[in-house]
Amino acid sequence: MRRRITAWLTGAVLGTAFLVGVSPPAAAVSPGVAFSATDLPTWQTNGIVWAMAESQGVVYVGGTFNAVRPPGVAAGGAGTRSAVNFVAFDAYIGNPTGCNLSFTGTSATVRALEVSPDGRTLYAGGYFSAVNGVTANRLAAINIPSCTVKTDFKQAAVAAMVRAIEATADAVYFGGDFKLVQNVTRNRLAAVTPTGELLPWAPVADLPIRAIHAPAGRNAVIAGGDFTSMNGADSKALAVVDRATGANLRTYPNFFIPRTSVVKSIDSDSTSFYIGNEGTGGGVFDGRARFDLSNFNQIWRDTCLGATQAVNLYKEKLYSAHHAHDCGSMGAFTDGSRIHLSAQDLDKPGPLLQWNPTTNEGIGEGIGPRTLAHTTTGTRDVLWVGGEFTKVNGKAQQGLTRFGPGPGTAGPSAVKFLSAESRAPGQNTIRWQSTSDPDDSGLTYSIYRNGSATPLGTVQASSLWWDLPQVSLTDSTAVPGTAYTYRVRATDPDGHAGPLSGEVRVTTASSAQAYPGAVRADGAVAYWRLGDPFAAAADSSTGNRMGLPFGGPALASSAGALAGDSNRATTFDGVDDFIYGPQRAASPPAYSAEAWFRTTTTTGGKVFGFGNGIPRRDGAGPGLSSNNGKHVYMTNAGNLIFGEWSGSARTVKSPARYNDGAWHHVVATQGPAGMALYVDGVRVASNTVTATQAITGSWRVGGDQLTTAWPEAPSSRYFKGAIDEFAAYHLVLSPAQVSRHNQLGRG
Repeated sequence: MRRRITAWLTGAVLGTAFLVGVSPPAAAVSPGVAFSATDLPTWQTNGIVWAMAESQGVVYVGGTFNAVRPPGVAAGGAGTRSAVNFVAFDAYIGNPTGCNLSFTGTSATVRALEVSPDGRTLYAGGYFSAVNGVTANRLAAINIPSCTVKTDFKQAAVAAMVRAIEATADAVYFGGDFKLVQNVTRNRLAAVTPTGELLPWAPVADLPIRAIHAPAGRNAVIAGGDFTSMNGADSKALAVVDRATGANLRTYPNFFIPRTSVVKSIDSDSTSFYIGNEGTGGGVFDGRARFDLSNFNQIWRDTCLGATQAVNLYKEKLYSAHHAHDCGSMGAFTDGSRIHLSAQDLDKPGPLLQWNPTTNEGIGEGIGPRTLAHTTTGTRDVLWVGGEFTKVNGKAQQGLTRFGPGPGTAGPSAVKFLSAESRAPGQNTIRWQSTSDPDDSGLTYSIYRNGSATPLGTVQASSLWWDLPQVSLTDSTAVPGTAYTYRVRATDPDGHAGPLSGEVRVTTASSAQAYPGAVRADGAVAYWRLGDPFAAAADSSTGNRMGLPFGGPALASSAGALAGDSNRATTFDGVDDFIYGPQRAASPPAYSAEAWFRTTTTTGGKVFGFGNGIPRRDGAGPGLSSNNGKHVYMTNAGNLIFGEWSGSARTVKSPARYNDGAWHHVVATQGPAGMALYVDGVRVASNTVTATQAITGSWRVGGDQLTTAWPEAPSSRYFKGAIDEFAAYHLVLSPAQVSRHNQLGRG
């Protein structure tokens, strides 16, 4: 389903005239991803796949298993055949080849596979003592044309597990747990000739090696693993040594790689090398990093959390296997359920690209994918994935899967949170949360009116599976006083259509609403009216910044604040409820924010504010902001405090108390003249503080972090009461505008 999208007309609407579509400002990012997220039919193993190598259209697979079976067949089912820790497949068709090798011995397993540069020899490492009955202690050489053990390869007699192999034209480098090779001391790194003769190359690592790589055209070997020193020098988990002598070329001391992390995988292109890391406990490095091959300095580090097992370069994108669960530090998804495969740009590692095939964690350690390999034709290539998983894209599939260039068969999911409002005579605005497609970030949304099979119009918009902004379309062909129904469907660039949404009904206005009209006219960039009877706060401004609930605020549960307006308000329980903006952006240097509230609380709470936190995706935590401000909170006594953080808490406080059960209108502004707090249309406090905190975050209503660093911090950070008509602006509202909003709200 992947294809290159050369341009997206963001906000453009195709088809019927007099329609205005508004979509998120972000550009599509999926272009450049080479593989569909739809898995191809693939044979399965009955155990764990630890290693793969590809050469000339054949994928060699090693691991801990004793049988393989066809796609769609349960373990032990029809077509199952013996495969003892090794199997070879036609990489494009997917069927097993005639190359049958059995790696045997006590607790036998294959952990590393590598093809020689001439494509004629397959080197295998792991923990085994024989291949097809021929003695081979932990390292073996296979003649590829005949699929037989090379008897002229001198038996390496490696004393312990081999975990990594890298073959060049004149040497086979390998690493693992061993301390002896051919009864000669080799501390976890060694090299032999293509005929198996032990070379003097002998770097010394104090703990196991898990990855080894010799970049083409460079006099270097890059080693990764558990070690804390290389050749006696401090170098945790990563080191670069001379290809000829084994001497250190570059070490990474002082826990440049954290003490709790290990390097599991290394790959390179002509200018850089890339590592994948796994960590345990706090302060880990679990993501990927890029290094310059000319000086071995780090270029970037991806700080996603989730045990990267493999990295694989293909056409200027880095594909990774992991169980990533938190990429919030990279501007992507917050903590929650794990994902196991991803793609990212080499020059801009975050956010991740929209490529989201799914696996489960499976058997063994429950890691999911362990290894990656791709074909190298350059066109119609296939990416193979091996590991512990037992499901792929929700279907039973064990140990192996593969992804081709597409197009695949999966399409977008259904849109959610569809709503409609009539903002002006003859104009109905339909709004919804964008959806996602497994491998397309740019989707087309078709809007259908009154059950018609022909779209009223279309909107193109970008989204990522964790970042689903609001999209909207305004129907300016509606007749005042007439009721209409609308439905929406998403389609990907290959024509795969998602389900049709539910139906929303709206009666077209015959006259404009005064208060909402003033808010929009005065430049609101977010406007949550908080009266939508579904699980989101639709944005009534042109900013399309939908709010999402956490903790269960009762949306549209209370009569609203505005006189003569049927739009309802949202009630917050004062325990854990709030609404937040899921799309974060840079905080504005000048701003205004306003809302209506009603409460009798004596425990205070935050009415609204701006912060950098985002709740966990699984709902297990609120993601309270570590940096926050631009907020209005109520003290236990009922006073209102407007505060911004600029090195310390800078605040102004209302003299009066407002926990009297009546509706009140509050506005906070900050700009070149300082901070001002308005209540019920009147300025009640101000100062001359112009400094603001520059953070990336979003607005929250009903609660967020409130520490004792803030004066008169209330008993609860969460507000108990009703809130209505929240709006935010990237400008300072004038006293006249504030007064007018208050007057219009009161009728």
